[in-house]
Amino acid sequence: MELPLVILVALSLILSSQALKPGECEVCIKVLDRFRSNLSEDTLKDFKKIEKEFKGYCKDLKNKENRFCYYLGGLEESATGILGEMSKPMTWSLPSDKICEKLKKKDAQICELRYDVQIDLKTVDLKKLKVRDLKKILNDWGEECSGCIEKSEYLKRIEELKPVHTEL
Repeated sequence: MELPLVILVALSLILSSQALKPGECEVCIKVLDRFRSNLSEDTLKDFKKIEKEFKGYCKDLKNKENRFCYYLGGLEESATGILGEMSKPMTWSLPSDKICEKLKKKDAQICELRYDVQIDLKTVDLKKLKVRDLKKILNDWGEECSGCIEKSEYLKRIEELKPVHTEL
């Protein structure tokens, strides 16, 4: 009578250790949820159509999301391709977090992707930020600071562009 109880407890521990923890695989889950919302019901029934659509979807993604596509094989320059591990479960209507769990088993890097913390430009003191963060702000805006070397030059460029890229 005690042996089945021990086995049951052991199985529950194994299964719970494989489940995603809160905040884990955030890029994977978000990308798959947005991608799935763009698909028609007809496309969701055919894994080959899903893979083709995903490759097209990945072309416009940047930063962490682009890296996620690279890991899955959604980009032309991808070294590997595990799109089938994403597309087939999607045809079975498996939720994105469960698909990401499966993908994590194939390539742990997929769940290591995290979104960068967004800087609130209304409350932050730009002078206290590092040059790396100032460059990131400009990059997120799609702007450049050509010829900038000093921190003061990056600050000046951000202040120039701030009215264009933020709502005051």
